[in-house]
Amino acid sequence: MAAEVAQHGGNWLESRMALLAGAFAGIVLVDIPDDRVDELRTGLAGLAGEGLDVTVTPTRPIVHPDQAILSVRLIGHDRPGIVSQVTGALAGLGATIDDLDTGVRDAPMGDGVLFEASAKVRLTTATTVDDLRAALEAIASELMVDIDMVEAD
Repeated sequence: MAAEVAQHGGNWLESRMALLAGAFAGIVLVDIPDDRVDELRTGLAGLAGEGLDVTVTPTRPIVHPDQAILSVRLIGHDRPGIVSQVTGALAGLGATIDDLDTGVRDAPMGDGVLFEASAKVRLTTATTVDDLRAALEAIASELMVDIDMVEAD
């Protein structure tokens, strides 16, 4: 994929890639001259023979004026619905998730399985840090999980 980007005059700017449960997925931000986009799209489509399914989507700069960005970390015993409840509370406040990593691991001393999540959350100007803290504290009590929140760098 990198060779196709370079061959068509593109510049690889950012990427996130992961192998999860035997499947590989990635997202890449490429800067390429407008007149070369179709050539790159065709070149990337040719990678299907190597087992790669590539989707090309145009992007545009997004401006986030003075929005607070917070790092949120959650840990507690795993159970269905944790992600749904947390993301539902965030959506209800108009907050968005810029980055989310989740996973499970064995709890110390054989005490079941722990669920862990780490997120970068962006608040709209209509939502305060205190609003978010109150919503997450209510969820933490209900789900019996610990949630920590700090302003992101």
